[in-house]
Amino acid sequence: MEATYFFDPACPFTWRTSRWLVGVAPERDVTLHWRAFSLSILNGDNVPDQYKPMMAASTRALRLVEALRADHRDDTIATFYTELGNRTFEAGEALTDEIVVAAAEAAGVPDPKTVLDDESWDEAVRTSHELAFGSAGPDIGSPVLMIEGAGRGVHGPIIDEVPDREEALAIWDAVVPLARSNTFFEVKRGRS
Repeated sequence: MEATYFFDPACPFTWRTSRWLVGVAPERDVTLHWRAFSLSILNGDNVPDQYKPMMAASTRALRLVEALRADHRDDTIATFYTELGNRTFEAGEALTDEIVVAAAEAAGVPDPKTVLDDESWDEAVRTSHELAFGSAGPDIGSPVLMIEGAGRGVHGPIIDEVPDREEALAIWDAVVPLARSNTFFEVKRGRS
C-alpha cells in the first residue's frame, strides 16, 4: 500500500504523527511519500510576529521537500525531516534557517542553499498544499494523510505522544478503513 504524508516541519503534532507513521510503515508494508503542507499558506497574513522566523524557515524547508519529491527522492525527504525533527522538537529548539541548512546537509543534500533560496519552488509547495487541503479540507491543518484506495485525505491522526508498537498498529488499522469510507468525515477530542 502507498501513503502520502503532507507535512509542515514547524508543527510538533505533525512531527509526532510522522514518527508513528514511520514506525508503522514497515509493519504494514506501506510505502511512504512525503509532500509539503504549508501552515504559512494556510494562515496567510495571520501569523503572529513571534512565529514569522519559524514560518520562513519552514517555507525554505518545504522548497527542498518538493525539489526532492520532483527528483523521486522520498528516502532523502524522510531523512531530512528526521534530521529537522531531531534538531528541533527532540532538542527543544525552534525551527531556524540554520537548522534547515544543517538538516539538509546531514541528509546528504549537496549545496542545499541553492534550493532553499530558490523561490521558483514556491509554486510546487503551493500546488502540494492545495492538493492536501482540497483532499481533506476545509477546516484542517497539518498533517494530511492520503492512503491508497481512499477517495479523500484525512487530517491527522493527531497524536500527543508516539505510541508503542501495539497501539501504533491499532491506530493504523483503525485509520485505514475510516480514510477509505465515503461516509466518514471526523472523529475529534478536545485537547487537554
